[in-house]
Amino acid sequence: PLRNPPENILLRAVLGALCVMLLSHSVQAEDDTEKLKQSLQKRLSEIAITDLKPAPIPGLYEMVFGTRVAYVSADGRYMLMGDLIDLDGRRNLTATRRGGLVLKSIDALGEANMIVLGPSKPKRTLTVFTDVDCPYCSRLHQEVPKLTQAGVKVRYLLYPRAGKGSETYNRSIAVWCAKDRVKAIGIAKSGGKLEMKTCANPVDEHVRLGHEVGVEGTPTIVMDDGRVLPGYAPAAELLAALGLQDGKKTEAAR
Repeated sequence: PLRNPPENILLRAVLGALCVMLLSHSVQAEDDTEKLKQSLQKRLSEIAITDLKPAPIPGLYEMVFGTRVAYVSADGRYMLMGDLIDLDGRRNLTATRRGGLVLKSIDALGEANMIVLGPSKPKRTLTVFTDVDCPYCSRLHQEVPKLTQAGVKVRYLLYPRAGKGSETYNRSIAVWCAKDRVKAIGIAKSGGKLEMKTCANPVDEHVRLGHEVGVEGTPTIVMDDGRVLPGYAPAAELLAALGLQDGKKTEAAR
């Protein structure tokens, strides 16, 4: 008897040909995407395109630069800036993608380069771009104990809106260079006098990251799911947004 009936041989041949076709199509798609990326990079030389891939809408590509997301046509002629919404799932696909990029950039900085308040094993985490002389930042700082008692870690990034060389910039550096940064930022936000020390510091890196994230004012709050909240919000609203309305007390702020 035949070990391999003709129909089995034919089936294997068809499957083999199909695999070759699929692989060829995949390689061609990757080549087309890379060519489009190179073409766009030449036309948009002022930005660095970090990722390009087909978007959920046929004929469009998702383009990433920094923490920004845009959509471009397959011929590279048209670009759209805006949110892409999946109506079936009621999901903002652009916001989800953008949030992931923001969190990746913040995590790359590392907590060693932040001023951290709150529990060592938090339920949720907020990262706040703050100006030490901003009144609304001071109001938010007064709410921080309520957040940390509910299990929220608060991570401060120093963002002096007055710019490099300003009094606020120098006070931001003094906060970072203080022996107790948490105490120093509290003094600064209450208008107290700081010892104007200088040392190696990440303030410029905080500002650069703020520009990348799109910070336009302070405070700007980044939630641990990637949502960005511009401006002040009381602890009760923040806890509600985090799903911790009835947050039980854990470890208090340092």
